Amino acid sequence: MEHFTIATVAEESPDFRRVLWTGKHTQLVIMTIPPDGEIGEEVHEVDQILTFVSGTGEARVNGQTRKVTQGDLVIVPAGQKHNFVNAGPNPLVLYTIYGPPEHADQAVHHSKEQAEAMEQAGKDEPPTS
Repeated sequence: MEHFTIATVAEESPDFRRVLWTGKHTQLVIMTIPPDGEIGEEVHEVDQILTFVSGTGEARVNGQTRKVTQGDLVIVPAGQKHNFVNAGPNPLVLYTIYGPPEHADQAVHHSKEQAEAMEQAGKDEPPTS
């Protein structure tokens, strides 16, 4: 059994992205988006469910924009263009579940730039089995 006090774990992480757990069909990831930061516009081939732990931001999904704050949950179906932007003075902290996994097991990306570099280098691929 894996057990996380997820809001506490997410809020204590200074990393842009940290994979906490990877299963056969899903993956649990925590993210911290700094003030004036964003995830960056992207499209995944997997479904994604994001739950916001603290901070304020904007969810931009498939041409729609909504404000997000602590306790909000946003679903991004596979194939939809999306971005999440920090719109407040404090970090925007969230945890997300990908189905199936989207990132390398146990990946830690300290910054958005490091995450993008790892992805471009092919070093952030999800497990294949």
